Amino acid sequence: MRVADMLRRRLLGWLARVGSVLVLLCCSLLLVYMMTCSPPPLEPRAGVYQLRMGEMSLGVEAPMSGTGRAHQSGAPPRIHSYQTLLQELEEKHRLHISSLKKQIAQLKEALQERSQQLKGVQDSLKKAAAGADGHGLPAGDLGDTPAAKSQQASLQNFLGSQVSKAEITAGTRIHSEYAVVPFESFTLQKVYQLEMGLSRNPVRTDKREELSEVLETALRNLNTSPGQPGGNSGKVYSPSDFVEGITRTEKDKGTVYELTFRGESSHEFRHLVFFRPFGPLMKVKSERVNTADVLINIVLPLSRRTDNFKQFIRNFREVCVRQDGRVYLTVVYFGKDQLSEVQRILESTFREVNFKNYTLLQLDEEFSRGRGLDVGVRAWKGGNVLLFFCDVDVYLTSDFLTTCRLNALSGKKVFYPVLFSQYNPKLIYGGHEHIPPLDQQLVINKKTGFWRDFGFGMTCQFRSDFINIGGFDINIKGWGSEDVYLYQKYLRSELLVVRAPSRNLFHLWHEKHCADNFTSKQYSMCMRSKIMNEASHQQLGLLFFQKDIDAHLRKQNTQQKL
Repeated sequence: MRVADMLRRRLLGWLARVGSVLVLLCCSLLLVYMMTCSPPPLEPRAGVYQLRMGEMSLGVEAPMSGTGRAHQSGAPPRIHSYQTLLQELEEKHRLHISSLKKQIAQLKEALQERSQQLKGVQDSLKKAAAGADGHGLPAGDLGDTPAAKSQQASLQNFLGSQVSKAEITAGTRIHSEYAVVPFESFTLQKVYQLEMGLSRNPVRTDKREELSEVLETALRNLNTSPGQPGGNSGKVYSPSDFVEGITRTEKDKGTVYELTFRGESSHEFRHLVFFRPFGPLMKVKSERVNTADVLINIVLPLSRRTDNFKQFIRNFREVCVRQDGRVYLTVVYFGKDQLSEVQRILESTFREVNFKNYTLLQLDEEFSRGRGLDVGVRAWKGGNVLLFFCDVDVYLTSDFLTTCRLNALSGKKVFYPVLFSQYNPKLIYGGHEHIPPLDQQLVINKKTGFWRDFGFGMTCQFRSDFINIGGFDINIKGWGSEDVYLYQKYLRSELLVVRAPSRNLFHLWHEKHCADNFTSKQYSMCMRSKIMNEASHQQLGLLFFQKDIDAHLRKQNTQQKL
């Protein structure tokens, strides 16, 4: 039995070894068969890199002759189909490249032709600028050919349609104050903008090239067209005569520029309007403006706050009386408390300068800014007068009075200046003892204040326009809302509303109190104004995180000592 078991085990081991050898042999035969049947690599084509035996070599395609043809004819059918496909793709790409080159050449020719046409149009406009009238449309011709005349007519129609659609000579009805495109005001050095954001300055120094072109065009027009209406009568205008300008861009129409220059007398100015309808700059209007007889009635509603009133009267005496002299003051006082003090301030101050053009009206009512302004307007009996609605916290300059006269026109346009609001001086300058004199505080930058673009209380308008529009809603009590409703009325009228930042009008900081009897909307507006009046976003953030900053400094000092 033992011998049989041993023989059985040896037989099984031998069979296992033979089976393993057979399996290995079958695998080897299968591998050899696969290698024999696989196609050889494709021949390298011209300009194509190929990897052969670990080396990078550049394959060059030889001419298809002799051995090459025999090799190709003897190649397997699959290789032949690959090469045919590659040749077809190469030919297709070669034809596509040729087509693109032809299109590029045609585009270059068309671009050159259009450039020559545009150059001709610009040259024609420059020649015709001095003789333009009406809407300032070009009067020169571009040639005698029918094509040139057709292009000229098309250009004139386009410019005319853009001017007629733009809000230049007449106002467009706007249903919401949020749809208003505000103006930017500019001088020779700076551009004053409303859209500040958290990182922008309220003053811009860019756009110089664009505005310089407009300024040069205006000066050339003033000095080279004496025979035109409103033309030069002898004075040679220079950049030093430029007072200020305003500009804005309506996205679907173009950019308007209004420039004002000093005229031949102290109260005479030259006003020019230019328009760029996404094309060459064109003159729309040139006129003389004499402000010698334009009296401004400043209407001021007031309730108590005699300390602020003293500051206002000092500013009024220096600017409006001594420097300008063509201003009237109407003070509408609510209540009887401190009324005698207000009378004393008016009489003593104006007696020194022999000024009598003022009126003090007293209303024994609860304070309402709209009601006070309405009473002040209707108390005037001297005919149509330019009104400036003011607050006791406002500081103005004589240049602002000029701007007020130039940007308001009876039956045509009203002016809504955006004043620069001062931050809390104690926060700006680090304490009461470090606050400089007032005239040194009136600096426009993002650390000292902001454009009060949410306020519509300061406005220049003629009395007739105020009466015709319906005036204020005198049912509104307290602070806010009444000025917004008046602004909305003007937007819905056919008057042109000029809203632009004014570098000569400041709102002095004062602590604001929001009364409990305000409506929820009034209280929310008052609190928003209160928060924004204190300091900039960065300054408020530094105050909020001051403890963290101090703790970090103490930690650093301790580590340095160790």
